[in-house]
Amino acid sequence: MEITFFGTSAGLPTKERNTQAIALNLEPYSNNIWLFDVGEATQHQILHHSIKLGKVDHIFITHMHGDHIFGLPGLLSSRSFQGGEGLPLTVVGPKGIKEFVETTLRLSESRLNYPITYIEIENHLSYQHNGFNVEAHLLNHGITSFGYRVEAPSTQGKIDVQALKSIGLEPGPKYQEVKNNETFEYNGKIYDSSQFKGDEKQGPVAAIFGDTMPCNNELLIARNANVMVHESTYIEGDKNLANNYHHSHIDDVFDLIKEANVEYSLITHISNRYTQEEVESISELLKTKSDTPPFKFVKDFDTWSF
Repeated sequence: MEITFFGTSAGLPTKERNTQAIALNLEPYSNNIWLFDVGEATQHQILHHSIKLGKVDHIFITHMHGDHIFGLPGLLSSRSFQGGEGLPLTVVGPKGIKEFVETTLRLSESRLNYPITYIEIENHLSYQHNGFNVEAHLLNHGITSFGYRVEAPSTQGKIDVQALKSIGLEPGPKYQEVKNNETFEYNGKIYDSSQFKGDEKQGPVAAIFGDTMPCNNELLIARNANVMVHESTYIEGDKNLANNYHHSHIDDVFDLIKEANVEYSLITHISNRYTQEEVESISELLKTKSDTPPFKFVKDFDTWSF
């Protein structure tokens, strides 16, 4: 799978950074795209990428602050004319997201040519779609804000050709039956297919956070994730300044990475007080420390495969 960032700034856009928007490409498990937050001008950012709005079948909103939702009505309208006609869309987010979208579309007399299903979360979400499992947990941001844990489907173990040959079964169409069924018949005998396949492989896990200061639910979302996307509005200086505004400091993020055993972390939602040169300088300094976990301060259009 692949994560692409279309906005990495906190609160206000800058000349280099748009407001928050993330795309999760589900290939090779699915041909669809999931968006996480749709800040202002997200659709303009997408025009500079190969992603097509018609492939977006889910949009997950972390919270209702403007830098995370102001681009949503425009993107929904454009989807009608960019391959989305007749293709259902699911919008997931906090209570109020349906009213926000429908009120904006109604007052602007915008009409969509595809159906939308809304899923509004109050405290927790457990959602399954095409083998994917999505869990949402409440964070601590002053207003309702969620983090999403996305677990990709497991893949079957590979066929053990030598084991099948040992019972006299040579490669051929029968191997597909072994692959797709719990048992198979050969020469009048029933075999357990699992004895002729390798171990099932767990799909990758992505943890994608909305804005938050440290809280217990972060561990539920991030534990053993292959990749974590987390805000760090403040990447140096006084930690209390970040927490006073219900945001995370880079030290908070590093603590979570270590406690949750996260494989790699992509840090976004960086305050507009920092220039790109300053971000790069702070990143280099942090990476000189022996206890710094694997991470990257992302910028717009960065992509990460996992």
